Amino acid sequence: MKVSRQLRTRSAALAVAAALAVSVIAGSPATYAKQARPSLPATVAGISPSDKQQGAKAHPDLLAEFGGAMTGPQASYVEQVGKNIAIQSGLSNARDDFTVTLLNSSVNNAFAIPGGYVYVTRQLASLMNNEAELAAVLGHEVGHVAARHANKRQKTATRNSVIGVLGSILSGVLLGDSSLGRLGQEVFSQGSQLLMLQYSRAQEIESDNLGISYLAKAKYDPRAMSTVLESLARQNALEAQLRGTNNQVPEWASTHPDPASRVRDARNLAGAGASGMTNRDVFLSRISGLIYGDDPKQGLIDGRNFLHPELRLAFQVPDGYYMVNGTRAVSIAGQSGKAQFSSATYSGDLDSYVRAAFAAVAGGQQQIAPQQISRTTINGLPAAYGIARVNSNNQQVDVLVFAYEFASDRAYHFVTLAPAGQTGMLSPMLNSMRRVSPIEAGQVRPRRLAVVTVARGDTVQSLAARMAYADAPLERFLVLNGLAANAVLRVGDKVKLVTY
Repeated sequence: MKVSRQLRTRSAALAVAAALAVSVIAGSPATYAKQARPSLPATVAGISPSDKQQGAKAHPDLLAEFGGAMTGPQASYVEQVGKNIAIQSGLSNARDDFTVTLLNSSVNNAFAIPGGYVYVTRQLASLMNNEAELAAVLGHEVGHVAARHANKRQKTATRNSVIGVLGSILSGVLLGDSSLGRLGQEVFSQGSQLLMLQYSRAQEIESDNLGISYLAKAKYDPRAMSTVLESLARQNALEAQLRGTNNQVPEWASTHPDPASRVRDARNLAGAGASGMTNRDVFLSRISGLIYGDDPKQGLIDGRNFLHPELRLAFQVPDGYYMVNGTRAVSIAGQSGKAQFSSATYSGDLDSYVRAAFAAVAGGQQQIAPQQISRTTINGLPAAYGIARVNSNNQQVDVLVFAYEFASDRAYHFVTLAPAGQTGMLSPMLNSMRRVSPIEAGQVRPRRLAVVTVARGDTVQSLAARMAYADAPLERFLVLNGLAANAVLRVGDKVKLVTY
């Protein structure tokens, strides 16, 4: 959640970006059936003046929504690799026609928009294990643009622009969006950090194929597409395990639906005897030091707890719920309800603030307003709340807005969705909101990616014990490094750790 006393509203350009942006390499959450491979485009249209104009307009808003652009040597390295792979697409032979950005986001994500704009988050870069995998991800996204998938997706988004007011599950709530349902399933949920666009299986496979062809042209090992897809699959499975469920992240809250079903296809297309450069050691040395997980400036999730050291607030979700921290909001989900936490403009009147939050939920589609607004105090914070019952998909749902005043010009709120009469399931969370002292805030430290050289006596278990996690350190270490459970490390190998 972005540090800001008042989170600014999203501009119209961002809505355009949502329609243009190409979702991450993992594609849609459906299981990919075995099917004939689509043929690669015979010709590529290139970057048109119209594409450049639209991309340039959307770029600043995408940066704002996804944590901002990182700078420094790590960002420069990603830019270099991205431009090298992008020119293989035939969209342009000029490296400077592409803008490649490393985003300060804790979500595994990558996407591209027409006009030569390509993005990858630091979190996804941290999951990779060599330069060829970075090129594979960026190549996949450029492939979407080269195949004009974004243009086809934009038409679909326009056709599906009006859906039920709660159909997209809080897609516009708390984000300053003027329409809850406008973006439908392709939502900027969880605080706009999860860009979920639905692409067909054929389009995703086509982009895999294009990315593999770009890898080969750039002299990279084309098998990198399958290994990075495998890492994503393992990361999703680990996150499901840590949440205590065998299910993948729900579609509305996942940037990376399980890509495991495409690993085999990508490996077969590359060929068992494929070869090429991976630049593993160079890659690891260049990404070492990246912030891993939440940036304290955006707040941190630690198990069931959320703490924002700069906004000086904290809360806790109930057992069975999990959180995803976004640039503009924190999304919370469980079996019995969903919620988002964020802020809006506050003039000092909590009742008006709550009513405005309900109006934002409705987004002009229909009226949603509480019958009454009640006042209370939570851990010394003045608070106000209201509940409205609405019909959604032939069932009644309660929408609750619960707001807290932190200063005369600063307030925050939850919007929750739960089956009618069951809003009490989230009461422990609503009652846990509290201020954070300067001392507590000062003790918060970010986790960072560290690259270490395996020394004599080091084992998978001993290195995993150095991970900055109390839960599942071994499993995290194995997934982070793309290692099997029975892996044997060699002296002199480089591996990644997450440390403070």
